[in-house]
Amino acid sequence: MKLVPLIIFSLLLLTMEPNTGKSQSSVKISYTVTFPEAQAHYADIEMDISGLHQKILDLKMPVWTPGSYLVREFSKNVESFTAEAGGKAVEAKKIRKNIWRINSANVSAVKIKYRVYAFELSVRTSLIDASHAFLSATGLFVYPDGMLHHPSTVRIVPYKGWSKVSTSLEMVNNDPFTRQTPDYDILYDSPIEVGNQDIFGFDVDGVKYEVAMVGGGNYDKERLTKDMPLIIRHEAAIYGENPNKHYVFIVHNTSKGGGGLEHLSSCVLGASRDNYTNERGYQNFLALVAHEHFHLWNVKRLRPIVLGPFDYDNENYTTDLWIAEGFTAYYQDVIVNRTKLYPVDNYLGVLAALVSSLENTPGAKIDPVSQASYDAWIKLYRPNENTNNSSISYYTKGAVLAMMLDLEIMNDSHGKYSLDDVMNYMYHTYYKTKKRGYTDEEFKQGLEKFTGKNLDEFYKKYVNGVDAVDYDKYLGYAGYRLTDEFAGNNDPALGIATNTGNGKIFVSGVFRGSAAWIDGINVGDEIISVDSTKVTDVNTMLHGKKPGDKIEVSVLRDGLPLTLPVTLLKKTQVKYRIESVASPTEQQMAVRKKWLSM
Repeated sequence: MKLVPLIIFSLLLLTMEPNTGKSQSSVKISYTVTFPEAQAHYADIEMDISGLHQKILDLKMPVWTPGSYLVREFSKNVESFTAEAGGKAVEAKKIRKNIWRINSANVSAVKIKYRVYAFELSVRTSLIDASHAFLSATGLFVYPDGMLHHPSTVRIVPYKGWSKVSTSLEMVNNDPFTRQTPDYDILYDSPIEVGNQDIFGFDVDGVKYEVAMVGGGNYDKERLTKDMPLIIRHEAAIYGENPNKHYVFIVHNTSKGGGGLEHLSSCVLGASRDNYTNERGYQNFLALVAHEHFHLWNVKRLRPIVLGPFDYDNENYTTDLWIAEGFTAYYQDVIVNRTKLYPVDNYLGVLAALVSSLENTPGAKIDPVSQASYDAWIKLYRPNENTNNSSISYYTKGAVLAMMLDLEIMNDSHGKYSLDDVMNYMYHTYYKTKKRGYTDEEFKQGLEKFTGKNLDEFYKKYVNGVDAVDYDKYLGYAGYRLTDEFAGNNDPALGIATNTGNGKIFVSGVFRGSAAWIDGINVGDEIISVDSTKVTDVNTMLHGKKPGDKIEVSVLRDGLPLTLPVTLLKKTQVKYRIESVASPTEQQMAVRKKWLSM
């Protein structure tokens, strides 16, 4: 007999009966996931529930996945949802977008069947094809309402030709295909890779690390096995412990790569398969490793108080993503610098690019970083043509604020403390001792403990406000200053971003306050000519022009010709580099050495 390829998830749950006061001594739940049409990206799921003592059973699918702050409506990929008991159909009615209600009156066991379409390879969504399955649990598995917090076991039987499973869920009886999880929160926080991934690993101070490479690539396993532990040790040193026994990096190597998502004991990385032998590409990969691994402390354990326990039905709002993500974005490069794998100038170059990016974003003058954090659900993951003008990334602004606070603490404490001490204190105070997340005010108090002064003004200006940053003040603590490579130029600019297709040039963005903004050039306009000269290269279309010149820009808008008079303005973009002051003081050098681990 030909075996049907499948993954069996057996979850044994003890629970109290929802919707009634009657106690249920035992509820047994198992999921069976088969891939009869893996090439078409479908998973067929059977969910068996027994030991029921309730009239109604509501089954829910999360609408978002922790770490990625957007309602993604995973239930949109569910088809053919049915229920049966004793071989006979029972009523299964969808009562809202992500909830199915089962009539379980006089029924102790129910079998649920449904299909899930999975063909979106990203760090937070599932993909199934003939070569492998990446299972992001929030988009695959419904859970019984009221039964989130119970232990479970997971048994995996691979699809034909697949021989390996990579997940942070711990093995049962040393069986790699049988895993256990204490509750649904852990299941939803433990992605599973099944296929023929290239697996290698290493131990770091008693913690077993697994790296699962999917999709090939020109990576050097020996080099990664040497360099990744350096990152891990430097991060663990900040917090004084590594809370895991087993940690998994799932790396999806694709033609372009990009992105990452943290989990409690694992992470998923998107990398470019051909970029490992390029030193800049390799350094960027190490920074991505550092970023997502740093999250196992910052956000997965040390977290804003509203980020756990999770509400999987709705948005979970916080104004502190500038800490959870922004501080992590800062530390990713701090940690790579501490490994000494690259010269300090590389690190200063990354920081200069970070500051330049923030200062070249018009939205930085509009959107406070606390508000950007709160609005992640409607803005960051849903950008449009005006996003750059109206909002900022809490990653970028948060990283800049982390740098400022780090230098402030080092300076004010005469090199005794740094931001490391804040993170360590907050981790041990709130995660380890109080066993909860922190409030906005509590994190501010933690910062003040090590700056030794009130930070009301800092928060007013930079966290809840949009004041211009005096970078030279903060960099000056370490004897550095910013230099703008574009300073002194008198280049004209329209203030547009463009893209090209089929030999045509289209406006893809218009920058707030620019000549194009003021004089009415629109996103979507096709640039035809400037002063009757056909435009074939946007880089030379203003050749011979200067700020203040009045020109005529001819465009096609919705297929109709239009000529717009435009007065050119001076190019306002900056390109910073960080340079040492001429004669740094002894205090500045002490801060510099601590900051740069010199």
